[in-house]
Amino acid sequence: MHWMDGSPQLATARAVTDRLRALGYTPLVIFDANAGYKTVGRYKHDFALGRLLDLPAKQVMVVPKGTPADPTILAAARDLGASVVSNDRYRDWAEAFAEVKDPGFVIRGGYRTGQLWLDLDDKAA
Repeated sequence: MHWMDGSPQLATARAVTDRLRALGYTPLVIFDANAGYKTVGRYKHDFALGRLLDLPAKQVMVVPKGTPADPTILAAARDLGASVVSNDRYRDWAEAFAEVKDPGFVIRGGYRTGQLWLDLDDKAA
């Protein structure tokens, strides 16, 4: 959510999920409990954030208050055999989730000259 200009924006998450779908992936988005507060000023649950991202609620999860999203994200990726799209390197979780060191497990991205890029873009071309 922070890729555009450093501020949390659902538009950024929406752009990433739209790109992933265009590349043939099925995105699963996992948020910290404060995602709604950071973006729209109040709590938003799975269904509400899913609507804002144009995703079904089953593809969006808001972790409970006081629970970090990182281990949920990493466990879901492990269980699903999926990659994680993030610029977080998850160093704090590397002991429990050794796969964070594997090439391709964490897909980086961001904006350059106003355009979204993902490490996947070169692989999809």
